[in-house]
Amino acid sequence: MNVVKAHAYGNEFLLIAAEDAPAPERRSALTRSLCDRHRGVGADGVIFYRPAADGAAMDLVNADGSYSEVSGNGVRCLAALMAQRRNVLPGGSLAIETDAGRKRLDLLSVEGARLTFRAAMGRPEDVNRRTIVLEAGTVEAVTLRVGNPQCVVLGEVSHERLHSIAGPLAVHPSFPAGTNVELAAVESPERVRILIWERGVGPTEASGTGACAAAVAAIAYGGAERDVQVVAPGGTQRVEWREDGLYLTGWAEVVFEGRWRGGP
Repeated sequence: MNVVKAHAYGNEFLLIAAEDAPAPERRSALTRSLCDRHRGVGADGVIFYRPAADGAAMDLVNADGSYSEVSGNGVRCLAALMAQRRNVLPGGSLAIETDAGRKRLDLLSVEGARLTFRAAMGRPEDVNRRTIVLEAGTVEAVTLRVGNPQCVVLGEVSHERLHSIAGPLAVHPSFPAGTNVELAAVESPERVRILIWERGVGPTEASGTGACAAAVAAIAYGGAERDVQVVAPGGTQRVEWREDGLYLTGWAEVVFEGRWRGGP
């Protein structure tokens, strides 16, 4: 089975053509094997894709074998692969169909293997402030959907809080399907710093939808501007919250292609 590895700011995905993959009911087990960092290839998730005339369609499975509606970085990784295979030039665009809707990506630049896109991520939904009780104490959070569930805690950003607050929030009973969690600090009106706990994965270097969610929370409740740089451990992405929705700008690159010979 052919496997492509790509990443966006260290958020890694394996890309497999759906026609080469096993039946959907076997993909969770396959994903756990592939994403294992000691016995497999290592990644944050697997994207099973189907090429289309104007781009591709994708199904995303998290590293633990659970389902995910969409990934902002994953969409960009798949677009990078499609753009390379089709010789798309800057100024061109691709469309990626996800379970959270159709995402249009405009290719802005190509620097070697690194392709920068501006992706239309749609409107944020169900933006609310909530008080959530954890064993570590009560937290004030902003919950929303950016195609997938998100929970943002504004305030101190530290790895200790990532494990004591974000990890428990990701599996809190308030979120029956789980949630992605971001700790976010508004460092200036134009800059937000985050740490991410990805649903079904754990801490990740970056998150596209997480960057979007943190930007929305920071703009709505933290004094940030509607065009903001979101800084994660893996790098900085730009998020614009415009009247017609969210736009995410950042790069992705394909780093490896090979054959999987393991199980299941």
